[in-house]
Amino acid sequence: MESGKAICVFGILFFVLAGIEASQLGGGLRKCGFPAVYNFGDSNSDTGGLSAALDEVPPPNGETFFGKPSGRFCDGRLIIDLIVENLGLPYLSAYLDSIGTNFRHGANFATGGSSILPGGYSPIHLDIQISQFIQFKSRTTALYKQLGDHSNLPRPRDFSKALYTFDIGQNDLAYGFEHTNEAHTRASIPTILDEFAQAVQQLYKKGARVFWVHNTGPIGCLPYNEIYYQPKPGNLDGNGCVVSQNEVAQEFNRQLKDRVSQLRAQLPHAAFTYVDVYSAKYTLISNAKNQGFENPMEFCCGSYYGEYIDCGKTAKVNGTIYGLPCHNPSRYISWDGIHYSQAANLLIAEVILNGSLSDLPISIREACQNPKNA
Repeated sequence: MESGKAICVFGILFFVLAGIEASQLGGGLRKCGFPAVYNFGDSNSDTGGLSAALDEVPPPNGETFFGKPSGRFCDGRLIIDLIVENLGLPYLSAYLDSIGTNFRHGANFATGGSSILPGGYSPIHLDIQISQFIQFKSRTTALYKQLGDHSNLPRPRDFSKALYTFDIGQNDLAYGFEHTNEAHTRASIPTILDEFAQAVQQLYKKGARVFWVHNTGPIGCLPYNEIYYQPKPGNLDGNGCVVSQNEVAQEFNRQLKDRVSQLRAQLPHAAFTYVDVYSAKYTLISNAKNQGFENPMEFCCGSYYGEYIDCGKTAKVNGTIYGLPCHNPSRYISWDGIHYSQAANLLIAEVILNGSLSDLPISIREACQNPKNA
């Protein structure tokens, strides 16, 4: 997937105004009031990291909401943007961005192409992101002592009160499908999740206490997959998704949920919320027409005429120009064949951040609840 032609990134997050009342959630759960959010992930939640490190994400990315490129692989907001909006916080600055950054209310360590294991599409795998966070915390704490509260630095006391979000893992599967096979990729899942658990444990040792973990999406439903793998009709479901790839994603999610349960037992002072993003996305794809979308296997920006054309680029073949963006991104679930549109993110958000697809079944505003103390 995320080959030299396109940076594949997925996995996806959101949130809009969904709120289950505390009384509906077992009575009297307190709201957390997170002062900051620290995010780890891939391009599904990258708000400018890859753009700062390599090259600016080109237009028309960002056109729907920001009016210009914003470092996001989307026409507008990502789920991580909607999360911080709902929490009343500003959009997260990318850790790798050195211009105009404000880290008072968190930082984003996600970069396009990142995976949990090293050796994938990007050198900035999860362990590197954790190392960046550890250095970030150490250096900003020291600077805060010098500069005081009148700065854009995080308050040291906020690190233990912050929300730590994860949206990563789909590139591990994508890279495996591309470079090995589905059986080998499935067999690698325990190793991938060992690395994930170690990352969480490192953050816990550094004071992190509240974790919001998204599972991986239906990778077989990405239009790019149907293009890249040219699957046989018998391998597709009724929505046009590659069945075997989605089965591997579901197995990844089953094991991820088990691993989160193990982490709850191992880290007694932590609160974990496991979020079933897969179900939210697949349900939307299955009901695309009823929600006013085009065929979910079509996408707005970029094109395919024998090979994939990245969003923001065009190709002229026999007098025909391929790759021009659509006129109405809100009619498409997929923005560029790999990433979801803002319109899709908003709808996905409605069902994942109200807690209805979460374990524990609580909204993000109650995500600080520890089941041992509930």
